[in-house]
Amino acid sequence: MILQQRRHRKPSLRAAFTLMEVLVVVAIIVILAGIGVAVFGYLEPAKEDVARATIKNIETATLTWKLHHDDFPQSLAELTVPTDGKPALLKKADLKDPWGRPWQYDPSKRAPTGEPWISSQGAGSSGRPIVSKVWE
Repeated sequence: MILQQRRHRKPSLRAAFTLMEVLVVVAIIVILAGIGVAVFGYLEPAKEDVARATIKNIETATLTWKLHHDDFPQSLAELTVPTDGKPALLKKADLKDPWGRPWQYDPSKRAPTGEPWISSQGAGSSGRPIVSKVWE
């Protein structure tokens, strides 16, 4: 008789999550957040490395310009324009640093090796502008 009563009962609908289900979801969220924090910790040094590499490319472009025009360009925008039937030395995207700000360029300020001043105001972790190795 007891068995018959259990058979005739309607299955109850779950109205809430169990404690175990909630704990599993919270644990997954904590693990994903930890991974995200670790990844973002590497983002800033990577941007600084990209800035240094781009500065080197800009230096090479300005030195190439000087070889063909006997002086450094007055602005970096000149390097994005094709001249004498040759392709541009820089892409327009190269005119912004990894933080989206324009590069600081001063052709009148020269390093002992002759390169013009090129730097990023950067959000460097050191708080200093990011400059070429010849200026450090």
